[in-house]
Amino acid sequence: MRWWDIDPVLELEKDLFPEDAWSRGMFWSELAHARGPEATRRYVVALDGGRLVGYAGLAAAGDLGDVQTIAVARDQWGTGLGARLLTELLRAATAFECAQVMLECRVDNVRAQKLYERFGFEAIGVRRGYYQPGNVDALVMRLNTAADSGPGAGSPSANGGQGTESNG
Repeated sequence: MRWWDIDPVLELEKDLFPEDAWSRGMFWSELAHARGPEATRRYVVALDGGRLVGYAGLAAAGDLGDVQTIAVARDQWGTGLGARLLTELLRAATAFECAQVMLECRVDNVRAQKLYERFGFEAIGVRRGYYQPGNVDALVMRLNTAADSGPGAGSPSANGGQGTESNG
């Protein structure tokens, strides 16, 4: 993700997360930490025919990675794009030498929970009222990447979808 991606990212963000969409400033702040030798963030976008159809971001601190966001345009649901974006984040976690990757997911977002479970994430707790202003609980999930060193670690058993390019 680059600065010129922020406007289309914000459009998708507001469509998918109308109550708790990130602001322009939040994305700028994340991107400020995504370049150079001291980078602690990795943000990627997915394009389909020049149209931004997805994005995702990871923050790293020490040996802990945190999935900050994953979003896929509604017309791309079921294509495997979410899995490809998550795969890119897990590659970044490996590059950052993260032993664990954490994330929060709305308790009512079963589609996302199933994706994360396919990658080996496990529910470890709930954060009450995490998503505001809707006061929606978050399911906290964790993937231990240090113990998962096999060839299929951090990837789903099946990865579908074609024709969408990811750009970091």
